[in-house]
Amino acid sequence: MASETTSLVQRPPDLPAGAVTKRHYRVTRLLTPYFLLLPAGILYALFIVYPIFRQFDISFYNWHIFPGALNPFVGWSNYRAVFHDPAIHTAAINTLLFLVITVPIQMALGLFAAAMLTDRLPGRGLWRILVFIPVITSWVVVSYVFAYIFSAEGGVANALLSIVVGHSVHVDWLANTWTADAVIWLVSIWKGVGWSFIMFLAALDGVPRDLVESSRVDGATERRVWRHVVIPNIRPTITFVSVLLVIGASQVFTQVYILTSGAITSATSGVLMTVAYQQAFSFFSFSFAAAIASLMAVAVFGLSFLQIRLMRRSDAA
Repeated sequence: MASETTSLVQRPPDLPAGAVTKRHYRVTRLLTPYFLLLPAGILYALFIVYPIFRQFDISFYNWHIFPGALNPFVGWSNYRAVFHDPAIHTAAINTLLFLVITVPIQMALGLFAAAMLTDRLPGRGLWRILVFIPVITSWVVVSYVFAYIFSAEGGVANALLSIVVGHSVHVDWLANTWTADAVIWLVSIWKGVGWSFIMFLAALDGVPRDLVESSRVDGATERRVWRHVVIPNIRPTITFVSVLLVIGASQVFTQVYILTSGAITSATSGVLMTVAYQQAFSFFSFSFAAAIASLMAVAVFGLSFLQIRLMRRSDAA
């Protein structure tokens, strides 16, 4: 009986060796990219994704860093405190002002430099290096150099200003609100314009030369060539550069902290990141700082999404 039952079971036919090899090759080809991305994915999840979720989690507690301390759940209290804090309002205005001033100027100067330093310009390689060098320079080094230039005593800016006006000038650039803001904007634009320059330079190299030349042959002015030929072709790069510059501008910290010598008050140029840093590491209000960072993340995500939608809408029009 057992032998009869066994004989009734259908056995799968033996696959040819070639079919097995082909199936193994397909599976290996399908899984290989994922295995190669796995280490980077683990690091990304460990150091990016988890801290983000942990930050949102901490913002709903009165969290303490000390071991064994109680961390009571407070709900939306930290977020309400953020919206009712005058220092946060001032920092938010400073951050928004920094974004509005620096991002368009960086993009405009980067695009202008990319248009000027074309293949037709003699010595273009040297000029391209000079424009890009500030990007690879440390923020700390650049900030301290500008702090020396705009120092109230013995600074280069005051020395040059004294020569122009004809008498000794002692402007405390980094202690007054608007002058400190101007210095922070200046150093940020000077250091960041090279990055947008490289992006636009690559985009302009991809614009079809025959379209540009044919437009000029047809009698189009240089302004019309840029408006109807060049800009539409580099619009994806414009979107990419604007989104990343907005994200970077919203996280401005190092130059503000160094140039103001850590004096993060509304009288200088405190921004959201410096206020969050102060709350976390001076007052140990980690939950309040996490709430600030969480609101910033939501605001930056919404602003980036809006930028992309507007660019796509303009492309469709």
